[in-house]
Amino acid sequence: MNENAQRIVDYAKGNFLKMLREPTQKKLAYRFIVPGSVYSHQLWDWDSWLTDIALCQLNDMEGISDSYFEYEKGCILNFLNMQDSFGRIPIVIHDGMKQAFDEDHKQKTNMHKPCLAQHAAFIVKNSGKKDWLKAYMPNLTRFVDYYIDFCKHESGVYFWFDDRAIGVDNDPCTFYRPACSSGSIYLNCFMYKELLALAYLCGVFDMADAQKKYAAEAESLKQAIRANCWDERDGFYYSVDLNLRPIDKNEPRHAGCPRHWNTLIQRIDVWSGFLAMWAGIADEEQAKRMVEHYKRTDIFYAKYGVCTLGKSEKMYAIIKSGNPSCWLGPIWGISNYMVFKGLVRYGFDQEAKILAQKTIDLFGNDIQKCGQMHEYYHPDTGEGVNNPGFQNWNLLSLNMIAWLDGKNVIEEF
Repeated sequence: MNENAQRIVDYAKGNFLKMLREPTQKKLAYRFIVPGSVYSHQLWDWDSWLTDIALCQLNDMEGISDSYFEYEKGCILNFLNMQDSFGRIPIVIHDGMKQAFDEDHKQKTNMHKPCLAQHAAFIVKNSGKKDWLKAYMPNLTRFVDYYIDFCKHESGVYFWFDDRAIGVDNDPCTFYRPACSSGSIYLNCFMYKELLALAYLCGVFDMADAQKKYAAEAESLKQAIRANCWDERDGFYYSVDLNLRPIDKNEPRHAGCPRHWNTLIQRIDVWSGFLAMWAGIADEEQAKRMVEHYKRTDIFYAKYGVCTLGKSEKMYAIIKSGNPSCWLGPIWGISNYMVFKGLVRYGFDQEAKILAQKTIDLFGNDIQKCGQMHEYYHPDTGEGVNNPGFQNWNLLSLNMIAWLDGKNVIEEF
């Protein structure tokens, strides 16, 4: 283990307790996990899931806590407690929050990202404990069914309702776009894995018919993503535009040759295209071409990892911002990690080693210089851009360290 790796391990051991929270008297009835920094009293959807994986890695490496399981499952139970009658679950929970959704379902807005079943499946598989979840399986299926019933396009891909809290906050493929127009590759890769996770959990609880249903939905989505989001010209997976006028056979200007496509590729280089490798959607030949795309220094490849938006895009900017946070080029720990996992999955070990070491150096240098980590970074200088004290998924660098050292690696579902 090199010096920067040791700095990260020592920092994690000394600071992880700052992310564990006890129940509150209002919205959060169970123990939970927060990202740190300015988010110190908020339970977030994909943040808590990915932080959990990192802390389980720390626990595996260093034996940090015997009671950590209560914080893991508490994240799930807090979210399920906030589910409404339609199946919707908020993206974030905190004591001062207003009602997340309208009561009559007239206003459609984004809800918890499709990673709740993944988080639950991770806990069940990693801990070997399942009884705590059994009574909540109807809640999980209603949550996923809401996506299937209300967020699925005729092409088979899924869309965001709006650009609110989409994870990659200002991804130009969704940010400031019309409602229900963004077939986000991020959303669709997450949804594919969510369906697989729910199928797994249905198997755990002997729900055979439901297991078949969600496994079939996952396979259908995989084929839809391949058909609509893969760009043979560039060798990359992109988000797609769904904002097309309906076909009207009585429209004289169109009747002679109506469109035969129902999505349009958005050729904007966003890091989340690599999630097709993380999720196992890309085939072997596609993965080879994607790695060539990854290694282009005019697009994603940078000194400290993966630019979240291609350097040649006109929207590229390294700026400090919050609500939305900036995903227009800065290096984020989570994007580095997920691209790393995709490289490992398809056997690109040398590229994975280089990216892991870049990430370890990024965080190790920051800890040495500032005594803490930041939310995101400058791609070339490694300077923290915003929110010092942020831990969250940055601690997934621990999983990279374990992989480099040939030790047991805690895997997300």
